[in-house]
Amino acid sequence: MSKDIKDVSDIKFKDLKGLSNDLPSTPKNIAFIHPDLGIGGAERLVVDAAIGLQSKNHNVTIYTSHCDKTHCFEEVSSNQLNVKVYGDFLPTSILKKFHILFAILRQFYLVLRLILTNEISNYDYFIIDQLSFCIPLLNVFVNKNCKILFYCHFPDLLLSKDGGVLKKLYRLPFDLIEEWSTGVSDKIVVNSNFTKLIFYKTFTNLSSIQLGTIYPCVDVEVKEDKNIDEEVLNFFNSSKYFISINRFERKKNIELAIRSFCKFKKSFHSKSKLRLVIAGGYDARINENVAYLKDLEKLCVELKLMSFTIRGKLIIMPPSTDVLFLPSIRSNLKNSLIKYSEILLYTPSFEHFGIVPVESMLFKTPVLAVNNGGPLESIVNYDGDNLDIATGFTEEPNFEKWSKILLNYFNYDDETKLKLGENGFKRVLEIFSRDKMSDAFLKELTDYKENSRGWLWNKNWKGKGKYCIRLWKIVLVVLIGVLLSLGVKESMS
Repeated sequence: MSKDIKDVSDIKFKDLKGLSNDLPSTPKNIAFIHPDLGIGGAERLVVDAAIGLQSKNHNVTIYTSHCDKTHCFEEVSSNQLNVKVYGDFLPTSILKKFHILFAILRQFYLVLRLILTNEISNYDYFIIDQLSFCIPLLNVFVNKNCKILFYCHFPDLLLSKDGGVLKKLYRLPFDLIEEWSTGVSDKIVVNSNFTKLIFYKTFTNLSSIQLGTIYPCVDVEVKEDKNIDEEVLNFFNSSKYFISINRFERKKNIELAIRSFCKFKKSFHSKSKLRLVIAGGYDARINENVAYLKDLEKLCVELKLMSFTIRGKLIIMPPSTDVLFLPSIRSNLKNSLIKYSEILLYTPSFEHFGIVPVESMLFKTPVLAVNNGGPLESIVNYDGDNLDIATGFTEEPNFEKWSKILLNYFNYDDETKLKLGENGFKRVLEIFSRDKMSDAFLKELTDYKENSRGWLWNKNWKGKGKYCIRLWKIVLVVLIGVLLSLGVKESMS
C-alpha cells in the first residue's frame, strides 16, 4: 500500500461476501493476548471475535493481565470463554505515572509464563491487540507454523496525552519500539479504513506492508426485552424524541446535538412535545464525566432548554423537559431507547470506527453523524437519489446544517424513514455481524505469504531496525530486572 493515500475514499472496500469459501475446516487452537479484559470497546471486539471463532468450532483462549468477573462482559463472567489471567499481581503504575512501562511489564510477564510452561507451543494462531511489544518474543518461541496477527485499534503513540520535554523523551523509545514490533507480525489488521490511513501516516517505515481491515461487530441476535420496551414506551407516552449516545467526555462534542436540537426546535412547529435524549457512559469517579455533564446542563440553561437528569429507572420527568440526560444506562435500556427513537445523533469527529451508528442501524434507526472518520464507512449518506442503499446522513459538525437535516428528516414520509431503517439493518447483517467478523479474522490469519516475517530488517528502515532491536533488548533487560526486584509471586509451573 502506497504512503501517498490522501483520503479514506482512496482505499477500496474489501468485498466481504464469500469469505467462508477457503477458511480452515479443521479446528484450530487460537490464543488472544489482551492487556485488561474490562468493558471497553477494544474488549468488546476481543470478546466478539473469540465467541465468533469458538462458534466455528475453533479452540479459543484469552490471555490477559487483568480480569474482574464483576466488571466484564457477560460472555466472560458466565465462563462462555476460557480466560486465563497471568501477572495481575504486578502494579499498573507508580504514583499514577509510567503506565506504558508497567503495561509492557505485565504483558512481558504473561508471555514469559507461556514460554516457561510451554503453553505457547499449543497454538496455531496468536491474535494480539493494543500492545505489540511481545510480538518479537513470540516470534522466537512459537511453533514454526504458528502465525501472529496484530489488531491495531489505533496507534498507541497517538493516544498518549501531550506532555513536556521529559514526557516526550520518556515516550520516544516506546514509540519507536511500537512501530518496529508491530511490523514483526505475520499479519496486521485495523478496525477501519480511516485507521488504515492514520496507520500509514504514523508508521512511515511500515508503508510497504499490506494491511487488512476487520470491522468491529454487533450481536445481530439481540433478544428483545419486553419489560424494558414497555418501560420506555410508557415513560415517553407516545411523544417522539431524538437520541445521542456517547461517553460523557468533551471530545465527543455532545454540544453539537444540543445546539442542533435547539435550532431545529425553533423551526419545528407541532402540538406534540419533541425531546432530545442524551445517554451514555458515565462514572462519578471520573472528574471529566462529572464536569462535562454539568457543562451540558449549563448549556441547556443558556439556550433556554429545560433539562432533566435521571439516574436509574425511567419513572417520571417534568412535562416541560426538552433535554433528558441519562448517564450510565444499562445495555438493554440503551437498545430500547435507540429502537424507539426517530433518529440517532452521533457527534464525535474523527472516530477510529464508532460502534454506536452500527448499533442504531441494527434497530432500524437512521443515523446523523459527522462526515469524517469511521462513520463514513458504516453509514451510507442519503443524498436524495440513493434511497435504495442509504442508511442515514453524514454532515460537517455545523449545528445549523444538522438542524436542517433534522427538519427535513422529520418531514419525510413514513415510507422513506422506514426504507432508511431497513437499509441500515440490511447493511449491518451484510458487513457488521459477528459471523462476518469471525470469517474476516480467519481469512486474515490464513492469508499470508511464506516467510512474511521479514520486517525485522525491512529495507525501508535504512538501518533503524537494528537500533530498534537494541532498544527493545534494553527494555527487555529492564523488565527482567523489575520482575526480579518485585519477586516472582506467581508460580511458573
